[in-house]
Amino acid sequence: MAEQEQQDEAKPKSKKKLIIIIVLALLLLGGGGGAAYYFLFASKPPAEETAAEPAKPVKVRALYVKIRMPGDKPSFVVSLTDSNGRQRFMQLFVEAKTRDQTIVDALNLHMPLICDRLNFIFSSADFTELQTNEGKLALQQKALEAVKEIITKETGKSDVEAILFTNLVMQ
Repeated sequence: MAEQEQQDEAKPKSKKKLIIIIVLALLLLGGGGGAAYYFLFASKPPAEETAAEPAKPVKVRALYVKIRMPGDKPSFVVSLTDSNGRQRFMQLFVEAKTRDQTIVDALNLHMPLICDRLNFIFSSADFTELQTNEGKLALQQKALEAVKEIITKETGKSDVEAILFTNLVMQ
């Protein structure tokens, strides 16, 4: 009987050993499978990917310069004549957009020249044309061309992207 008790005690121990061996074997197989997947199917290192792809251009933040009249006045006020011969007025707040700090410096340096040219362009605009979006866009384009011409002449670059009318009032 003592022998039978020893055999009963031996059986659970052998089952524990068998379970431990099976668990270890599964862990070993799982680890091997994971390693094989990593080395065979994982994506290439970032260094290889960047070497194969062309470099993407870096976006430089936009810089805005307020075009101000002498005396640091923020707006242009010009008188216009409508088709009936009536006197009209237009007030504009203008900003220039660029991505180059040297252009910002040039805009600030040549502000009197820019304001003079823009005053001439704004005061020679047709009031009835400016009542349409197309007329406002055409005026904006003329202003952009004038500012680009001045900046190109002074710096050799024409990196002014846009002239923006941040406020426009006509009456």
